[in-house]
Amino acid sequence: MLVLASASPRRKELLSLLVREFEVLPADINETPRTQEIPQDYVLRMAEEKAIAAAAKFPSAFHTPTSSPVIFVASDTSVVVDQKILGKPANLEEAKQMLRLLSGRNHQVMTSLCLMNLSGDHKVSTCVNTEVRFRAISDLEIEHYWRSGEPQDKAGSYAIQGLGAVFVESMQGSYSAVVGLPLFECAQLLSQFGIHSLEEVSHE
Repeated sequence: MLVLASASPRRKELLSLLVREFEVLPADINETPRTQEIPQDYVLRMAEEKAIAAAAKFPSAFHTPTSSPVIFVASDTSVVVDQKILGKPANLEEAKQMLRLLSGRNHQVMTSLCLMNLSGDHKVSTCVNTEVRFRAISDLEIEHYWRSGEPQDKAGSYAIQGLGAVFVESMQGSYSAVVGLPLFECAQLLSQFGIHSLEEVSHE
């Protein structure tokens, strides 16, 4: 059994491109960065803690016992500029601050991935860094974008798979990682647990 430790519809959609069946078990954790914690360490820790939290909830969350191995997939995405992690904006002013900071320059999107079995004795992690460059953005555009509702639950106040794409001048790296789940790396890690992607299955 494969379990996605996330409530994100974007991650659910991406994972469904790799595997036919999986369960969803959101994990609530404290997402506050530690003092002097560097961004890559933070996103790796977040993914691992999500996997651990989902594993702890698993026995009571599913009433039907399973004899097959249980594998948890967890991921975390952070927008980083000048080694500063940009979280989700609480209001328009926070969104303005973030998008002004990103306007006309490069930033990094760091997406971590952690796969773990139920006992926690087999755990693999990776972090995918993608370089994104924004064109210059006006305050009026930011206000219009905010009113679309899209930035309000997005790290860095934008979604590359939505209207936020109009700000992206260029990108170097993994598009799916920026959306929320790095497909290439996820398929590789899944194979370490004996789970193969749809493409591999279709060619067998």
